[in-house]
Amino acid sequence: MTKRGWSLFLAMCLIWGLPYLFIRIAVEDVSPAALVFLRTALAALVLLPIALVRREVGPVLARWRPLVVFAVIEIMIPWVLLGHAEQRISSSLAGLLVAAVPLFGALAFLVTSHAERFTLSQTGGLVLGFAGVASLVGLDVSHIDVLAVVEMLGVAICYAAGPLVLARSFSDVSGLGVMACALTLTAVVYAPFGLLDPPTDVPAKGWVSIVVLALVCTALAFVIFLELIKVAGPTRATIITYVNPAVAIALGVVLLDEKLTTGMLVGFPLILIGCAVAAGGRAPAEAVVAAPEPAADLALAVEGEPDPDAEPCPG
Repeated sequence: MTKRGWSLFLAMCLIWGLPYLFIRIAVEDVSPAALVFLRTALAALVLLPIALVRREVGPVLARWRPLVVFAVIEIMIPWVLLGHAEQRISSSLAGLLVAAVPLFGALAFLVTSHAERFTLSQTGGLVLGFAGVASLVGLDVSHIDVLAVVEMLGVAICYAAGPLVLARSFSDVSGLGVMACALTLTAVVYAPFGLLDPPTDVPAKGWVSIVVLALVCTALAFVIFLELIKVAGPTRATIITYVNPAVAIALGVVLLDEKLTTGMLVGFPLILIGCAVAAGGRAPAEAVVAAPEPAADLALAVEGEPDPDAEPCPG
């Protein structure tokens, strides 16, 4: 990738390494469903006004069916599964299991033409990363809640499918508009959970975690991630989930006194090497010719053409 691509890549590795820690803290006092509501509602309050001012909401709402599908796959299902799983497993383990995302993404070409095809060496990198995840689970099986692992694999599958839905159905509209609408729709759907089970007696660290999740790990992160998709392609962009665990492990071990297991020590180096190999090589041709507007149109990551009326996103 280009230097700019690597800069975006590293930024996302850091930003999306944070959620596992803050979700772990938040679900101690807030239900997973209520957390999804608070996180999406706050993020939507930031992104939706921007999308409205730029007139990017109308074209998205005109395609409400794929919008619903995307919101369900990318946000509604995985976020509640993630919160529920982190009530029973460590944030470090959650971060490592999400590293399966690019593995599922690499197989997506079997079911859709919108997925990227990897070279032999890149495929080898993905397999090596999968070996790292397998080592983690195999070596630490006595410490693992099976249901939580199944939930995390469901999260990984959803995260791999989400960008493909965007590429197929929203290739000629603003990616920021799509995310603003999807977050708003999710907040509306989960509003009853937030109202029926409102958080009470939440300590300061819990509210700080919720705010960070909403503003940094959601609103800011999606703007940067859409730009990364434009530069690197929808599947290679998800390789950040190979490096996110480094941040999750460091924060979980240092701040939450979580145990540094043998599986983590063996599995993570394999994941890291696999990431470096899988992310190497030339970017997809469609991504290379992307227009310069930052995070303005997700389509520029795959087969779409730039929207001549799109304006650059802030930041």
